[in-house]
Amino acid sequence: MPRLSIVVPCFNEEACLPALHERLTGAARDAAGEDYEIVLVNDGSRDGSWAIMQRLAESDPRLVAVNLSRNHGHQLALTAGLDLCRGQRIFIIDADLQDPPELLKDMLATMESEAADVVYGVRRSRAGETAFKRATAHGFYRLLSRATDVDIPVDTGDFRLMSRRALDALLAMPEQARFIRGMVAWIGFKQMPFPYDRSERFAGTTKYPLGKMIRFALDALTGFSSAPLKLASHAGLALSVGSVLLILYIAYAWSAGRNVPGWTSLMLIVVVLGAIQMFVLALMGEYIGRLYNEAKQRPLYIVQEIAGGDPRPGRLGYLADATANSDRPGGKGTRPIK
Repeated sequence: MPRLSIVVPCFNEEACLPALHERLTGAARDAAGEDYEIVLVNDGSRDGSWAIMQRLAESDPRLVAVNLSRNHGHQLALTAGLDLCRGQRIFIIDADLQDPPELLKDMLATMESEAADVVYGVRRSRAGETAFKRATAHGFYRLLSRATDVDIPVDTGDFRLMSRRALDALLAMPEQARFIRGMVAWIGFKQMPFPYDRSERFAGTTKYPLGKMIRFALDALTGFSSAPLKLASHAGLALSVGSVLLILYIAYAWSAGRNVPGWTSLMLIVVVLGAIQMFVLALMGEYIGRLYNEAKQRPLYIVQEIAGGDPRPGRLGYLADATANSDRPGGKGTRPIK
């Protein structure tokens, strides 16, 4: 078991990979000598990322390249890397080099001096990001902090260092819709913040456009808070009270011989009530959809092949047979990696 594992999910990062490998190798040797491994997870990239990872694995015996069968999404690709790594300390970082790998040594020192199980990066600044991105991120983290019972630190990403026992606790949670920074906060143990300044993306474009950001925010809110359902309940109660008052007004107007407002006011009420009902149904659908996905109990990811190294068999996914890894434990065919 190596002292350190570095886990990196990658999607269309061919322009970043050579510099990423060089900087990660330097940071790992500075922090752990030669006792480390680097686990790169290819999340169904459509560029030349996998070919570059294979070449890096051939030239570096401490690098393990994992190729998923398709694009599973950032959080599941990260889960695959965490599930397959073997280190006593696990360093999580994205491939775009916005989070400096050179902070690893200081984060390890903080973990040792504070006897912490998790050291998580807190962004003091976010270079290269638009005002819209900074404003929405600022608002999202504070809304999430207020809406959940779990104390999820604000202005943090997945950039962090974890102990093996913290990772084992994380991997004991097999839910499909994963918000890993929230799940890490949920497991507890001693967790220490590590302030740093985020850099600009080294190359390429962001892999989180607006649509994915909204989906990610919904996963976070529905995964760690029942507040949206409570909001729906409160809205339903308010509408019920309003309906009763409206009925009483109509009865009073009819008994007094007054004309009840006509078509315009009626249609306005119908539209407002219909919009709120659809909103409530959409919120309920989010939770029901999560229950549906969990009930299927599908593996979280499928590994197509592995190049280099020999990572610890995982628990949460499937390993599909390929020529490149036919000599690995488990032999031919498709099997759960348990």
